[in-house]
Amino acid sequence: MNVLVAGGAGYIGSHTVKRLKEAGHSPVIFDNLSRGHREVIDILRVPAVAADLGDRSQLLQALRKHKIDTVMHFAAYAYVGESVHDPLMYYRNNVAITINVLEAMKEAGVERFVFSSTCATYGNPDRLPITEDEKKAPVSPYGRSKLMVEEILADSAVANPKFKFAALRYFNASGCAMDGSLGEDHRPETHLVPLILQAILGVTPALTVFGSDYPTPDGTNIRDYIHVDDLADAHILAMEKLGESSPIYCNLGTGRGFSVKEIIATAEKVAGKKAPVTFGPRRAGDAVALWADPSRAKQLLGWEAKHKDPETIIRSAWNWFSKHPKGYGQ
Repeated sequence: MNVLVAGGAGYIGSHTVKRLKEAGHSPVIFDNLSRGHREVIDILRVPAVAADLGDRSQLLQALRKHKIDTVMHFAAYAYVGESVHDPLMYYRNNVAITINVLEAMKEAGVERFVFSSTCATYGNPDRLPITEDEKKAPVSPYGRSKLMVEEILADSAVANPKFKFAALRYFNASGCAMDGSLGEDHRPETHLVPLILQAILGVTPALTVFGSDYPTPDGTNIRDYIHVDDLADAHILAMEKLGESSPIYCNLGTGRGFSVKEIIATAEKVAGKKAPVTFGPRRAGDAVALWADPSRAKQLLGWEAKHKDPETIIRSAWNWFSKHPKGYGQ
């Protein structure tokens, strides 16, 4: 298929572009490069449009020129803390801009959409592991913005039965391409694994752990860490299944939760060095514990995570960060 990857120069989007190529599809990157990286486009060597998704004319031109069959949408702001401090920016970018994408798709006759959603739609769940039927009660504007888009997609599918979509709610994306070609580079960086590795490498003075008094065995948050290549593969499988089943809602995770302290210890083992760590207060909008029941993804998509061991995931990240300690272009 011809696939427009919105946010394709970012972390998860870039890994998905790579896997799309390897699976025989024809991806096109559409990214304004505000949080993506031009270096990624050079590495991937696929058609790319450096423009904003709010630019309707550029978007329509890309959809028509490349005869796009499916849009994969990764172009969201995704910092929980930032969303609490600046909710309007999140609703504008994550919700309003997505409406512009859907309107452009409608105008261009593109009727397949794979949406990068999040486990943050669940908030603090009543039960673990989390199934897709768990109540949706996000505790941050980021989570609410993703849930709003899911509801918009559902309404759009009712209005147009030809419109097919998948909403993939994934847990903590981690790791780097297993062949070392692509990495993780957020600015600012807030993801745990790169923060630990950069602290070990001396790029940052110390890792701050937000909260050590949670009601968990060691007092730190528990999350389900899933390798970015596994996430990418799930998006491709969902795209290929859209003709058979829609809408598709799936949790993407390993089905196991690990605490912040456990991840730090594993990273220290992989790197062979201690990480400088300080402990701070809890961060606004953070849930206590989140891990997935991924059984529906296995049932609907034939997908399950290949890399379930945090050591394997962190080793792939260390392979990249040890060569690119400050990220792309460093």
